[in-house]
Amino acid sequence: MGYPDQRFDVNLSILFTELPLVERPAAAAAAGFTAVELWWPWIETPTPEQAQLDALKKALDEAGTQLVGLNFYAGQLPGPDRGALSVPGTESDRFRANIEVAADFAASVGCTALNALYGNRVDGVDPAAQDELALENLVLAARAAARIGAVLLIETLNAPESPRYPLVSAPAGVEVVDKVNAATGLGNAKFLLDLYHLSMNGEDLSQVIKAYAGRTGHVQIADNPGRGAPGTGSLPLERLLDELAEAGYDGWVGLEYKPGDRPSAESFGWLPAEARAAH
Repeated sequence: MGYPDQRFDVNLSILFTELPLVERPAAAAAAGFTAVELWWPWIETPTPEQAQLDALKKALDEAGTQLVGLNFYAGQLPGPDRGALSVPGTESDRFRANIEVAADFAASVGCTALNALYGNRVDGVDPAAQDELALENLVLAARAAARIGAVLLIETLNAPESPRYPLVSAPAGVEVVDKVNAATGLGNAKFLLDLYHLSMNGEDLSQVIKAYAGRTGHVQIADNPGRGAPGTGSLPLERLLDELAEAGYDGWVGLEYKPGDRPSAESFGWLPAEARAAH
């Protein structure tokens, strides 16, 4: 047990950001990793030019890196936004325009997990109306994911850093997962269990793992406090990942931490080089 038994991937939207997008897969490969994930890389547009999509696919292929997770369009992320699908008007329209684009790109690179960030509450809009819109859009996203043999991920964030995001507990995230699965009958909506966000919310992480490991489609980690690499804070991440494995989770663990004031490649000292490639 321990870190060497996990299947790690590197989130290229928070690590290696000192490099242009198309250079990051090769940098991850040079650090020993063979799997990566991404937030939606083109924050200005849900429908980038085909040439941009092709360039990213080429970069992934040439580096020998497998894309194992991709966010749908989520607005300005990083930035003030936390998703688009529950935000009425232009942002919801942009999310819908992105659904098939993201699914088709994921299919082209063999990615089988698509993450749909819920979106912040909006002043003057009834939360129930936002939730209704969210369910409509999540149903569309779940169907698109199912078309390419992928799961749809629903993520819980944390209240201190995302005070307007409504899904700030594991039960809140899983409740949306259940609503989507009930609406589609597909069963492909899963929980994205982020140990950093859940710890920031003060949740009992061992209890969350026991309750929801079987509903979890992806895991992400960073230490707390600071959202740095494992070992920079006080979370017992190695033990928690062992608990996930014991509870039956055998999927990917995304490294979604900030490298601090050093190059990203220098932030992996906690993980033996031989444990970095997918296995």
